[in-house]
Amino acid sequence: MKLTVASSPHIRGDFKSSRIMFDVLLALLPALAVGIWMHGIRSLVVTLVSIASCVLLEWLYSVATRTRNTVVDGSALVTGMLLAMTLPATVPYWLVVIGAAFAIIFVKALCGGLGQNIFNPALSARGFMMLIAPACMVHFEGVDGVTAATPLHHMVMPALPEESILDMFIGNCPGSIGEISALALLLGGAYLVYRKVISVRIPLAYLGSVAVLTLVFHKTDAAIDWMLYSLFSGGLMLGAIFMATDYATSPVTAKGQILYGIGCGILTVVFRYFGLFPEGVTYAILLMNALVWIIDRHTAPRRFGVKKGGDQA
Repeated sequence: MKLTVASSPHIRGDFKSSRIMFDVLLALLPALAVGIWMHGIRSLVVTLVSIASCVLLEWLYSVATRTRNTVVDGSALVTGMLLAMTLPATVPYWLVVIGAAFAIIFVKALCGGLGQNIFNPALSARGFMMLIAPACMVHFEGVDGVTAATPLHHMVMPALPEESILDMFIGNCPGSIGEISALALLLGGAYLVYRKVISVRIPLAYLGSVAVLTLVFHKTDAAIDWMLYSLFSGGLMLGAIFMATDYATSPVTAKGQILYGIGCGILTVVFRYFGLFPEGVTYAILLMNALVWIIDRHTAPRRFGVKKGGDQA
């Protein structure tokens, strides 16, 4: 009998990169729609600039390095969309292009391309933009177009935000383009779970750990309100559902995903309580990205016929 030996994958399924990326884009549309509705047409322009920059830069990189054109897999579209979701509508367009270049070239392409990057490209770009132009990244507009403090800035005082919990849930508050509506993000997350693009392990572990910690270590007399505001404010929902679940930068084992989500939640609360910036999601996820290889190594199931320590049975 003749056997054909070839590289993996040996079994092909319906899950293709392009289909997954398309599902993620669809899941982000409700959050984008709320951002445009609340903060105006400039939210859409910033999003289009971010997406176009990521796609163009990925294509230019493939041409310059004479490598396979990976634009068709849709990952650059998703990176551009996610980057835009983390930005205020008032961000300068030139800064968006710089962030896109950092995400596509330095974080993704130079690490080997899709699936080889250690850190989430969109979050890495946001962190880089915060370092080079922090004033542009914290300038938010309220619903009426007037510069306003985000709910997280109120919670640093510490004090409960001026907005009601319902306003925070639906997105009637200042903030970045895609992070203001917990409802829209939860709808997008439910769609991804339904399509089996993500599992609920990382989001539930992430949000659950934040909920427990902020309920126990609340900073006001209203413990439950403090917990709910902590869950609905900033980029927590966006990070837990769309960023922390990134295939390339999250653990592959079930136990590892739970540990990873809990770690993201703990670090987020620590950074929010003791960090220089009110938002801790970006750096919490990036730090946990760096620990994924350790988590995978220590949560991998034991191979059949191999004893603990790697010896043959």
